[in-house]
Parts: sequence; C-alpha cells; structure tokens
Amino acid sequence: MRYQFIENHRGEFPVRLMCKVLRVSHGGYYGWRRRPKSMLRRWQERLSALIRKVFEEFRGIYGSPRVYRELVARGIACSRKTVAKLMRSMSLRSKRKKRFKPTTTNSAHQLETAPNRLDRQFDRAMPNEAWAGDITYIRTDEGWLYLAVVLDLYSRRVIGWSMADHMRSELITDATRMAIETRSSSSLDGLLHHSDRGVQYASDACQELLTGEGIVCSMSRKGNCWDNAVVESFFGTLKLELVSHERYATRAAAKQSIFEYIEVFYNRKRMHSTLGYVSPVEFEIMSA
Repeated sequence: MRYQFIENHRGEFPVRLMCKVLRVSHGGYYGWRRRPKSMLRRWQERLSALIRKVFEEFRGIYGSPRVYRELVARGIACSRKTVAKLMRSMSLRSKRKKRFKPTTTNSAHQLETAPNRLDRQFDRAMPNEAWAGDITYIRTDEGWLYLAVVLDLYSRRVIGWSMADHMRSELITDATRMAIETRSSSSLDGLLHHSDRGVQYASDACQELLTGEGIVCSMSRKGNCWDNAVVESFFGTLKLELVSHERYATRAAAKQSIFEYIEVFYNRKRMHSTLGYVSPVEFEIMSA
C-alpha cells in the first residue's frame, strides 16, 4: 500500500521524498512499478476509480460508509474496510460538519406563542404527523438572502421553502403554503407544526394559515435551539455542503444554487443516515 500511495501522489510530491518519508527504497518502488500487475492490484485500481467517481459525484461530502453503500447499491462487490483504506490512500476525506450555531430569533414581541407540543419527538411513524420550520440567512454581494423551510420530520424531506430579501411573515407563509400544496393529497388535520417563537411564526398571518388547515402549532422554549434541532441540522448541512464553498454575486444566483441543492440533490439523491442511507424521497416511496 505504501508503493500504491506513492503512485497515487507522484504528480504532487517528489518520489524520492515520499520514499524517504515512508521508509521504502526508491529502487523498490520502481521495481514494483515494472512488475506485471496482479489481479488484486488491477481490481484495486478499478475500485479506486469507482470510489473517486462516487466521491466527486456527491460533491465530496460522502465519507467511506456512504461511498461503500452507494457502491453496493450500484452492484459493486466490495468491503467497507477496503473502501476506507483506498479512500485514505487517495486522501479523499468528506467535508466535516461543524457544530451548528442557531440563527437569531426575534422573540421580543407581545404576540401569543404556543407550548412545545413536539417536545423533541423528532422520529415520527408516518408522513404529516409533524413538520418543522425555521429561517436562516445566506450572504450575497447584494446583501442577505433569507431562506425559510418546512421539513416533514418523518422523512426529513424539505416539503416547503421560500427565499426573499426580507424576513417578513410572508417569507414563512409562502414556505408553509408550498408544504401544504406538496402534501395536498393528504389530510393535514391534527398535524403538528413546530417552529421557534419568532415574530414571523407568531404573526396573525402564519397562525391563521395553520388554523385554517387544522394544523396544531408547537413552538420551542425560549432560547432553546435544540428544540428544533432537525431543521438547525439541515441548515448546517446546507451551509457545509454548498454555501460555504460559494460566493454569490447576486441573490438570484444564490436562489438558483439553493433550489438545485434542495430539490435535485438533498431531497432526491443525498443519502440520509437517519433513514437507513437512502434519500428522503426514496424513503417516502419505499414506505408508501
């Protein structure tokens, strides 16, 4: 494996230096290169190419467990340990998720708030038992872009979203209306909608929309971001996997990028460990 590591990185570092660091002779390395390739080595090279293809296809966010599962799903016979070893030899490391920092919530208002009916019961047995919503912000050269989302806690799917240059209540109601339309084939009566205690969620416009659909309101306790941890985690994932690697010149560019991430990648393609390593949409289809 040391010779293979040198081979994989010979375009980046001097061969003699790598041989010295890895404590092998450069003559031994060149002798290894001249020998006919064994069946094992040919298979490892094929598998390494497939690993790199999956890693790049999924934007460099997958570590060895997810890469392994994706390869198996494609009919490639391999072991998790081999995938992990080959990824280390190729210096393929997944992007690391930082601990999320909760967004600022304006709860300094006199509007009526709801109790925490969700009570951190994030794992749900059926779709449309409980939704969760929140707002975050994305920097652009034109100024802040605000994103509101609604997730179905059953599948972690983003079923509603809205983006604007403001945080008025219509940002929330637009995302909620989209969620209602997405789930229009099902009754929403008695569904639990959880959010923070922000003024947008406590507003008359938001509360009237929820009440009109028979949706029951739940709100986090004051100053407790963990009460809405699933949505906060999604925002952390979005920023780690997409936003932190982009510089958006305009809000329109950010909107297009975030739309593609949510609807094309996150909902339909990205494996979710909580769902048994399938995407939210696939999870809903499998359990229908």
